[in-house]
Amino acid sequence: MVGGVSLKFNFHSMKYTMKQTLILGIGNILWADEGFGVRAVEKLNQYYQFDDNVKVMDGGTQGIYLVQFVEEAEILVVFDAIDYGLEPGEMKLIEGEDVPKFMGVKKMSLHQTGFQEVLMMAEMLGRYPEHLLLVGVQPVELEDFGGSLREKTRQQIDPAIEAALDWLKQFDIHATKRVKPLSKEHALAGKEMDIKTYEEQRPSAEAASRVGDNRVLHSKEFHIQYKPHKLDEEKVIACDVDHRGKY
Repeated sequence: MVGGVSLKFNFHSMKYTMKQTLILGIGNILWADEGFGVRAVEKLNQYYQFDDNVKVMDGGTQGIYLVQFVEEAEILVVFDAIDYGLEPGEMKLIEGEDVPKFMGVKKMSLHQTGFQEVLMMAEMLGRYPEHLLLVGVQPVELEDFGGSLREKTRQQIDPAIEAALDWLKQFDIHATKRVKPLSKEHALAGKEMDIKTYEEQRPSAEAASRVGDNRVLHSKEFHIQYKPHKLDEEKVIACDVDHRGKY
């Protein structure tokens, strides 16, 4: 009661007016800088917490299986390693309808093709996010099986998190710094995938190949070599599929 007037707040109804938000990291931590998105949300979750309407998720390489989460989101933030054609380690933010275009240009792995399909499916279902942000970093190294983030890429994790948090403030979505960071036992992907543990327990190059699976690479049953297929120049049709900067 204030000044003789009884004030009543319906916190239940207020809860449902808060926009459902998904903060998603995608990528493959087994291939060096491909794991940027996953490592970014891992650190975000370790040091920050949000209201119940915000979900922080390690999407890994799940591809189209993420559609059920994306279609529930009114606001979507995606962290990923993106081949923008920029200097290695450079960060770039993309918003709204431009996001699918950049995730489709110069695909670096199958998860990017899959996430394009996720966005397309969400749109077809009429459940496309109202607001969308892609926080991407140009990778330094990808061809290192079992490797971790390169230093230039790692240095962009904190700026990427800050950029995403600043962007979310316009929707009245605010992160609260945890009094104590989460332990690796409570990490999004579990303690085994904790980046420090992952790096410290990496086998030597002699014990574990850096370019693929030795069972395949050294097997006599497989022959891996460059086999270009000769094309008839008169029958070749070329087209420009790189649309960056044309929209």
